[in-house]
Amino acid sequence: MPIRIGVPKETFPGEQRVAITPRSCERLQKDGMAVLIESSAGLPAGYSDEDYVAHGAQIVSRAELFRSAEVIVQVRSLGANPEVGRKDLRLFRRGQLNVGFGDPLTAPEEFAEIAAAGVSSFAMELIPRITRAQSMDAVSSMAAIAGYQAALMAASALPKFFPMMTTAAGTITPAKVFVLGAGVAGLQAIATAKRLGAVVSAYDLRPAVKEQVESVGARFVSLNVESGSSEDEGGYARSMDEDFYQRQREMLTAVLREHDVVITTAVVPGRKAPILITTDMVGAMARGSVIVDVAAERGGNCELTLPGRTIVHGGVSILGPTNLPSTIPYHASQMYSANVAAFLRQMLKGQTVTPNLTDEIVRETLVTHNGEIVNERVRDTMALATVAAPGRGNGK
Repeated sequence: MPIRIGVPKETFPGEQRVAITPRSCERLQKDGMAVLIESSAGLPAGYSDEDYVAHGAQIVSRAELFRSAEVIVQVRSLGANPEVGRKDLRLFRRGQLNVGFGDPLTAPEEFAEIAAAGVSSFAMELIPRITRAQSMDAVSSMAAIAGYQAALMAASALPKFFPMMTTAAGTITPAKVFVLGAGVAGLQAIATAKRLGAVVSAYDLRPAVKEQVESVGARFVSLNVESGSSEDEGGYARSMDEDFYQRQREMLTAVLREHDVVITTAVVPGRKAPILITTDMVGAMARGSVIVDVAAERGGNCELTLPGRTIVHGGVSILGPTNLPSTIPYHASQMYSANVAAFLRQMLKGQTVTPNLTDEIVRETLVTHNGEIVNERVRDTMALATVAAPGRGNGK
């Protein structure tokens, strides 16, 4: 009997993505899996129930889906959907597998609840950055969408043209865009702003990304700030101390004055986003300038950022968008689905729902199993949180 993959409708407010698209259903079936989709789960992303049926999926109710499926696949599992997601805890069965984004490094309490329910949960954020797992890297897929959208938002909010234009009224000079952080989101923001005609510069505390920045058409800004070891073992930017950020901010102030748009993308997994732009730095920018803070969901790289809102300070507009991938749900779902399907094929090799803990990809992504939180990174985070806030339970 094929392993049944259940795809419920997302319940996080404003979430339009769906975890598995019709195209992925056929591939999963070829690998010996059956796909159950909650009725209308794909509609917000542009995929109808008829699309799923045509690709071999079965449409069921939410209750039937949780009752029948061995694996529940979501975009946002409980950790990333703490308020509404708790309603699903009563639907899970002991021994079920759950795959999705879960913010495991910042939601230990929620994962403790998942563990108590006897569910083996996998967090897509924890997919290791190794060559063998590239096709499963959902974090990078969603970051690319966020960077693209950030550049479009900036172009829409800026009271100037992005490209140079020759008009009957004379030549209009191109906008100057500065991207802070050259990870996947930053590189996509650079490439998109460049395609829109802006003159683009970028900075990252990792000097090694200079070549990547220049390859997508931007000038790399070098600051005389010693960063030391700027990457963690997973290839993500490492959190630096406050003295470093202070020196960095002093040098960035002069750079910001020269630009019309600033797009910030600096995040550190499991940590609040570092403050790179202070209120005073915003005050030094020209009126009409725009800041798009892609790190808004993690507190923001700008001191003034308010998640989900746009504010104006001294004539500078500061945009704090959240859940940017959900604003392009059709392709975001397609990309996420491809990543998840690749992970499912890796995890369910041999047609078994017992996690193969000898596989690095499976082991590093697994958070809860047999009633316990088993992931070392999450356990370390819980221990640190417990030390910081004793007596609150579950390290939170």
